[in-house]
This record gives sequence, structure tokens and C-alpha cells, in this order.
Amino acid sequence: MSLDRQKLEALTAQNITLHIYATLPSTNQTLWQLIKEGAKPGSVVIATQQTAGRGQRGHQWYSPRGGLYLSYALAPNIPVSESFQLTLRTAWGIATTLNTLGISVQLKWLNDLVINRRKLGGILTETKVNQGIITKAVVGVGINWTNPVPETGINLSSFINTIPNLEMLAAITIQGIERGINEPVANLLPAYEQLLINIGQKVTVGDRSGVIIGITDTCDLRLRLEDNSEIHLAPGSLSLGYN
Repeated sequence: MSLDRQKLEALTAQNITLHIYATLPSTNQTLWQLIKEGAKPGSVVIATQQTAGRGQRGHQWYSPRGGLYLSYALAPNIPVSESFQLTLRTAWGIATTLNTLGISVQLKWLNDLVINRRKLGGILTETKVNQGIITKAVVGVGINWTNPVPETGINLSSFINTIPNLEMLAAITIQGIERGINEPVANLLPAYEQLLINIGQKVTVGDRSGVIIGITDTCDLRLRLEDNSEIHLAPGSLSLGYN
């Protein structure tokens, strides 16, 4: 399977610079190298297979042929304290764009795209920081298309026929990233929570139990405990799983 550059260019905005490959170790890794060589924000690396894809917390991202593996270069110039907002924005933007096409995509905190509580895709954001400011970022996205998936996953092409080819899925993903990055923050958090499948989920932290009630503006998970007090959990501090 290969991507048709001409078809993809016709579907994407003029500010996007496409770098298309059949197989790469990692689209994020390749894009960082291109940035080092002078690639600008709006540069996008796409592959139909990764041999060394990465997920959150150093996990390997299984990336067989038939999936979409895409990385997008940004120059956000935001405080490092807002770094998780890049992932939140990307997840919300892609999910919302797919929803406008009638595809009921929801979100699992913080970076998973889900359909029917099964994983459709994930996001890995990497950054470069200078004096407390994120000057460069690469947002990596993996979405299941025709590739095989585990029991907890879902394959988009077997679920719907709204998106006829991988080129259109790539274009929609790029549009979704840009939509999320440009969304005013005042609108973003409540809109993200509307798609969050974890609202109302019961969890246990140490010897305390509670219910998830939302997220903070730094993307921490808000948990209301049994005594009605509230605690916040940083991204990566709690695995919510699929069940």
C-alpha cells in the first residue's frame, strides 16, 4: 500500500509541506531530523508502516501496513507547563473533525481516540524547550485503517465507509490537528470533556476511591473522592485501561 502524493496534495492546504514514505522507523524521528535540516512548521511526515513506532511512556506502537502514521511540526512558543495541551488539542481536533463526518469518535484521557470504547488511534507529542518555552514540537498520530488490531482496538475501514482511502484520512487528520491547535482555550476544555469517555468512571488511587469528573486547564484528571474532596492526577500517573 502506498500513498498517492498528487491526490493527497489536492486534499491539503497550501501551508502544508508533505514528506511521504512507504516505511520508516518512526515518523516523529524523521520529522525531527527534517526540522534539524531546516523544515518549517506545517511540515508533515507520513508513512504507511513504522518499524520502531513509539507510544506514550516509552511503549512501542505496533505500526503494521494499512495504518496511518503521521507527524506534524509546530512552533507553539508556549510555556512548558502547557505542554500537555498540545496533545489534548490534537486529540480533540481530530475527534471533532471525524465527528462532523458522522463518525462517532470519543476520547480517552489523555491521548486516545476511541470508537465504541475501543482504541482507534493515539497521539505522541514531543517538544524542544528553551528557557521554559516550548519552541518546537512534533505531534505524532497513529490511526488504525485497514491494519490488524488487538481485541481492545478498532479498525476504521471495517467500521465505516465514509472515508474511502488513506489519502482522505491523512487530510482529515491534518485538518483536525490544525483545528485543535487554533481552538480558543476557553472553548477547548469543555468541548474535550464532552467527548471524554472517562467522565463518571470509578477509579482507585492507593487506598482511596473516587469518580472522574473532568480535567484541569493543565490536563490533570479531576477526581472526586468519597468524602467529596477533589484531587488532581497528572497525565501518565494513572492508567485507565479498556474494559
